[in-house]
Amino acid sequence: MSPPTDPRGSSNLVEERPRSAPQGDRERAERELRPARLRVPDLIRLGGYGLRSRPLRAVLSALGIAIGIAAMISVVGISASSHADLDRELAKLGTNMLTVSPGKTMFGKQSTLPDDSVAMIKRIGPVQTATATGVVGTVHAYRNDRIPVAQTNGLSVVAAKLDLLTAVGVELDHGVWLNRATDRYPTVVLGATAAERLGGGPTVYIGGRTWAVVGVLQKAALASELDTSVIMGWPAAATYLAFDGHPTTVYTRSAESQVEAVRTVLAATANPSAPTEVDVSRPSDVLSLRRATNATFTSLLLGLGSVALLVGGIGVANTMVISVLERRSEIGLRRSLGATKGQIRTQFVGESLLLSLIGGAAGALLGYLVTGTYAMTQNWPTVVPLWVLAGGVGATVLIGAIAGLYPAIRASRLEPTEALATP
Repeated sequence: MSPPTDPRGSSNLVEERPRSAPQGDRERAERELRPARLRVPDLIRLGGYGLRSRPLRAVLSALGIAIGIAAMISVVGISASSHADLDRELAKLGTNMLTVSPGKTMFGKQSTLPDDSVAMIKRIGPVQTATATGVVGTVHAYRNDRIPVAQTNGLSVVAAKLDLLTAVGVELDHGVWLNRATDRYPTVVLGATAAERLGGGPTVYIGGRTWAVVGVLQKAALASELDTSVIMGWPAAATYLAFDGHPTTVYTRSAESQVEAVRTVLAATANPSAPTEVDVSRPSDVLSLRRATNATFTSLLLGLGSVALLVGGIGVANTMVISVLERRSEIGLRRSLGATKGQIRTQFVGESLLLSLIGGAAGALLGYLVTGTYAMTQNWPTVVPLWVLAGGVGATVLIGAIAGLYPAIRASRLEPTEALATP
């Protein structure tokens, strides 16, 4: 009996070895066995589903975060607004103003400042403005020509530059300030005290001539000597009273951070030939007070912000831990359907990030509105630093990610059988 033949005509029936699958089929099979990756849109939808499935808890959790961030931003904003108002008030006290005046010569006589000392001082980089006044000899002002010469009322007649009011920060009580037209004619502006002593009339008598009064100043908090001054234009003083043109007081304002540096070069700049014959005022004590308040406010804001962020982070962590406990069966079902530990971790971290972002954004908006409303009621400038808004939201998201990391790891470690068995 002849041996059976195989269909292909082989004389011996031999069992064939299975052929190896082609390389492409093997790679395709491996790709099919790999767990699906969670893309960003998938992660957002999954995190949103986790929050929507328990809306009340999500809303209350986001509200807790929002209140914490709003409290931080409103406290920081209100403090910053108050600080800005304090800075504005302190600036009126001349924190950055220095005065230059002639001192004594080596022989004890009164020195003089050069005519161009103001122009030279303006060339100093940090100097923002410089102006001057000059006492006009021994001339005095009287109410009229019938007042005895000896009754000077302790008033001084001074020539002034046109930018005096801006540099010194004094305002008009009524009338107008000198301009390029009136500063060359016999017109004057009276200091607050001078106006009281001269009767506030429309004219005064100076140097044998009647001068028209065009304005009266308010009290000058930074330059009290102006209160008892009768002020005229520089050209008019030279034309009608033979003014020599030498400044007797130069007022300067500088960048606040450079006040001390400017002070060290003022004397040499104002009178290069005799810097020792120049007197320069020292920086105002208010400048030190202002810097001390800046440091105090900065420390206060950092402390309050840290506490608020910590409270918000604890709220996120608490919410996510409870979420893991409530959703053990869901986690087990997802694991049994093939979800990996990494996907579970990513899901819960994503929910934590989304919850923190919503709460942080709502809190930033609420905090800004509270700050603006309170600042308006106090007539303060509304100041909410951008770093507070951006930092509050960013820090909330970061803390939310950290706070959600532990619950996410805990959820990913649940075995499917253990999670499904949990009632």
